[in-house]
Amino acid sequence: MARFSNLRRITSLDPVTDHEEIMRISAGLEFPWDYQKSLELALFRTYCVPSISGLLERTGEFERRPQKRYDDTAVLMAELVEHGYDSPRGREALRVVNRQHGRYDISNDDMLYVLATFIYDPIDWLLQYGWRPLTRTEQLAAFHFYRAVGARMGIREIPGDFDAYRAFKSAYEQEHFVFAPSNRRIGQYTLDLFCSWYPSVLAPVVSRAVVGMLDPLMVRAFGFTAPPSWVGAVGRLALRARALVVRRMPVRRSLKLTRARNRTYPGYPDGYRPSDLGATSSTAR
Repeated sequence: MARFSNLRRITSLDPVTDHEEIMRISAGLEFPWDYQKSLELALFRTYCVPSISGLLERTGEFERRPQKRYDDTAVLMAELVEHGYDSPRGREALRVVNRQHGRYDISNDDMLYVLATFIYDPIDWLLQYGWRPLTRTEQLAAFHFYRAVGARMGIREIPGDFDAYRAFKSAYEQEHFVFAPSNRRIGQYTLDLFCSWYPSVLAPVVSRAVVGMLDPLMVRAFGFTAPPSWVGAVGRLALRARALVVRRMPVRRSLKLTRARNRTYPGYPDGYRPSDLGATSSTAR
């Protein structure tokens, strides 16, 4: 069927040598909305680690301009997927990422953990809420893609095995997801950001819905009050209903990665370069 033409293309590719093309198809054509939402949740998840939330609190970025920081991360990652990490735009995006990270003392383990969320959180999201789950080829391609990105970011000791890296991620969360006041404050700034995307009258509903979708370990680490269980159940049901609709939609033919709507850089990429992004950017409108 035409709906599975991209999947047939993916199955003909090798997850090691063709991981960039597979990522472009999966994230840009098959699941652009799901990748966006799963990576929003992945970043949210990292704020459960006190060393990460503490650093973010000290920078003041989340308090002063959370939307810009969110857009910087989303657009820079989109550049890497759409154009490739060794393309001119990809190398430029990586220079911005490395410049931003190089300003702070970030442990290698924290960097390893954040990188792992970019691999495994979309896999888990799509297993539950995608119009189809990611194939093993797509999962391995994501693993090899982000390992290559991580190497170019100077991250050391990235596990070379898919299952070993997932085990590292799980163990890191079990050890480091503990409550800290900085978790709560960064978590609340992020919730406020999510709520700002909707009419203000819906803010309480959006906030409860987001918290309802978090797992219990995250709720405890943030110090949030969990809403009734039915709130999360309704959210999960809505996402699964959406997946049934998307499964019957025509196959997407054009990428919408760097052209996904963002509030900080209207019309991106037209008139922008990756070097215009980041905390020191002077071109953000």
